[in-house]
Amino acid sequence: MTQFKHAGGRRMLRLLTRIFAAVQTPSSLKPAAVHRSFWSEARPGFALKPIMEPKLYRPPLEVRGMTSLDKEAFTQNITVPALRVPTRVLNKVVKSLKKSTIQRPGVPRVVQDKEESSDFRLVLLDPHKVSSPSSFSEAEAEALRSFSVAEELHYYELRLTYDNLKSEEVLEAVLPQGQDVTSAFSRVGHIAHMNLRDHQLPYRNLIGQVIMDKNPGVTCVVNKMNIIDSTYRNFKMEVLAGEENMVAKVKENGVTYEFDFSRVYWNPRLSTEHQRVVQLIKRGDAVFDVFAGVGPFAIPAARLGANVLANDLNPESYRWLQHNCKLNKVESKVRSFNLDGRAFIQGPLKQELPALLKGEASVHVVMNLPALALEFLDAFRGLLHQEPPCEENLPTVYCYGFSKDDDPDTDVVQRASRSLGFPLENRCSVHFVRNVAPNKDMMCVRFTLPKEVLFCSDDEHTEPSEEPAPKRQKCEESTHST
Repeated sequence: MTQFKHAGGRRMLRLLTRIFAAVQTPSSLKPAAVHRSFWSEARPGFALKPIMEPKLYRPPLEVRGMTSLDKEAFTQNITVPALRVPTRVLNKVVKSLKKSTIQRPGVPRVVQDKEESSDFRLVLLDPHKVSSPSSFSEAEAEALRSFSVAEELHYYELRLTYDNLKSEEVLEAVLPQGQDVTSAFSRVGHIAHMNLRDHQLPYRNLIGQVIMDKNPGVTCVVNKMNIIDSTYRNFKMEVLAGEENMVAKVKENGVTYEFDFSRVYWNPRLSTEHQRVVQLIKRGDAVFDVFAGVGPFAIPAARLGANVLANDLNPESYRWLQHNCKLNKVESKVRSFNLDGRAFIQGPLKQELPALLKGEASVHVVMNLPALALEFLDAFRGLLHQEPPCEENLPTVYCYGFSKDDDPDTDVVQRASRSLGFPLENRCSVHFVRNVAPNKDMMCVRFTLPKEVLFCSDDEHTEPSEEPAPKRQKCEESTHST
């Protein structure tokens, strides 16, 4: 039975997104981030002060439109509330007020009381949370009383610099007001990988520098440029900031991988999916990884004790696959190949499969090339037509595909059926992997390879009603996954 999990919910979400986009007008659009002032309303017994301005943490207006980062231009002085606390109870008070103290990168919560002796310190408070003594919670007020700390607010002039700002605050201040601002990126070892939009490109080097400054361990920031390579799926990239060292080292689900990020494909967002499939594999099983990349399915499966044949067309992926097998000490469990996916299916897989079907070990075929994998399913038609048919221990296939259809579950099943020349409805399950773009989902179709497909003779082939595009077509998708 085909399992259409959460399909209705995804369709409803898409519909709502389209409706919202249709009614949204330029005049109704607001900046990506709206700074709300905690002090927009007066409170009893509290006089408004300059610190109540909504732009409290906003950098100076002069930085707007900056394309080359000038860190000094972000420096400003602001005033924040503080409590005068005896040093003998300082640690206890700070612990009791942890929800109300100032939380800024590089800003201390405790400073010297310049006007008094060393017996006191000033505990700096978050001006967005504390505007008067009545702002403290009952528990906080009780703690202050128990430590004999006066609830009188003092005010401290704080020098705020670039180092004290968050990345999104810097970028919101620099980029044109009202335009989309992003500080999101994928982390691949020491590399931060961004997908900037056209209006952000004039600021790309500044954005790269900010991302590198604000994220410890990031020493290189790159931006994906337009389209993935038509043959090997590695995207063209531009280094925005930092070193041009593209050899990354990452750890996923306890497995270490090394690779040249500029020459292979790696998607850190697929960690959960890799783990989901590998957990279905048992010791002694046979695994055929048709589009293996650098090994995120093959190596974990081998570590579990499976016997793996892993293939990738990209010579660089093949090289790093072999390297990672040695790195994780599973080279004896993985046989690697550098072939086209179709040649791998009709070569090594075909040669190994007859003996495996007669055994007891389960057979798994993983096909993770979402832009094209569904079209490769026709390589299984009549693959073993010279062998005597059997119904036991048929391979389980995990085939990935992208869908822009309103009903992606049905869409990928129909496309898989056409490629196989055999209806999979009611004979497969569909798993939603992730949303890769607006109205574009990545799906996984799981099914037992039908004996009617695997053992059919040449004259029994059922041609699909719509022949798929040439198998080595240019990959027009901007997002591929391994």
